[in-house]
Amino acid sequence: MKAPLYFDWGVSTLFGWGVYGLNLLYHWPRVSGADAYCIGQIQLEGLQGLDPLTVKALMMPLVESDRMRLLVEGAGGADLLRDGVVLHSLGNAFLGSTWPQNGGRTGKLTGGVIFFEDTTLPDAAAVSRGYDVILTGCTWCEDLLRSRGVENVATAIQGIDPSIFHPAPRADLLPGRFAVFSGGKLEHRKAQDLVVQAFRIFAARHPEAILVTAWHSPWPVAALTLNGNTALEPLAIGADGRVDAAGWAAANGIPPEQFIDVGAIPNHQMARVLREMDVALFPNRCEGGTNLVAMECMACGVPTIVSNNTGHIDLVATHGTFPLEKQGVVVDEVKGTEGWGESDVDEIVETLERVWRDRTEAKRRAEIAARAMQSWNWLAQVGRLHDILSSL
Repeated sequence: MKAPLYFDWGVSTLFGWGVYGLNLLYHWPRVSGADAYCIGQIQLEGLQGLDPLTVKALMMPLVESDRMRLLVEGAGGADLLRDGVVLHSLGNAFLGSTWPQNGGRTGKLTGGVIFFEDTTLPDAAAVSRGYDVILTGCTWCEDLLRSRGVENVATAIQGIDPSIFHPAPRADLLPGRFAVFSGGKLEHRKAQDLVVQAFRIFAARHPEAILVTAWHSPWPVAALTLNGNTALEPLAIGADGRVDAAGWAAANGIPPEQFIDVGAIPNHQMARVLREMDVALFPNRCEGGTNLVAMECMACGVPTIVSNNTGHIDLVATHGTFPLEKQGVVVDEVKGTEGWGESDVDEIVETLERVWRDRTEAKRRAEIAARAMQSWNWLAQVGRLHDILSSL
């Protein structure tokens, strides 16, 4: 199918949707022979730090996207989309873009790309019928939608950039340390509270252990949801609007010399950090996608521990992770949590110990994971998205 693609979310190197958008701009023309346009707002500050060649490759698509956005927003703009594929961004309760049945933009083919964690899903079948296809970020989401009567659904998993995320020699920036990585925006769903609980036990046994975190995000208020864990001292947002991750870790028994917060790092700069890690830890309670940060750790050849629930199930299926099998029920008074999982702190600690004790087994699993992720590169995954849309 040779058709232009129009997607209505932004582009950035700092968060998942933005990385997805950048890769659609770059790879859709390669798999379809037609252009791709971001018709959402383009925030140039979200592209800071890109190397000159990448900027050059993306400059014209970004300029053309901004021009197309203005045309689409003008009189008769809807006519410009009729020959193309229009993708809407959707989240919990199908909120996000304006639905086609409510006047949202449509094309020759109109799809909704959805990542959700709240399993309440009101009117799922009726809302989905307004689209030609609903594209989910993991098989867990697809299975849930099918159980709610949605038939026009398919899974389109995100990818990794193998030119950035791949196994390579370390720079040995943390000599003599056993580095445990934890990434993702601070929030209850990402379960950094369990990371803190488990690591302080592990760190007390292993003075060479160090927790390296990349927890910052554009949404710091979400971090306050972690304060429901009464086993920990609460965290707070400072006057500058930032979370003091190091202070929170120290208040909960992790010595300052065993903690590093790397701050907000653009996606394309993360690989150098990840390759210094001995293990990555993701005891997340829920993932509406496959967890892009975990995928990038796996792609770099880092032994990766993941909770065996929701979107992580697709990663466990590669046989390259260390899955956390004990998954307790998660109850939330506000949202649906069907399929969510509460990882067991003792199992997390024991799994960290397994990686620490048996580096040969850890390396073996990491090599399996890295090979799997190399086949999940962005070009291949955008190609699979194109195949799904072409079949319609």
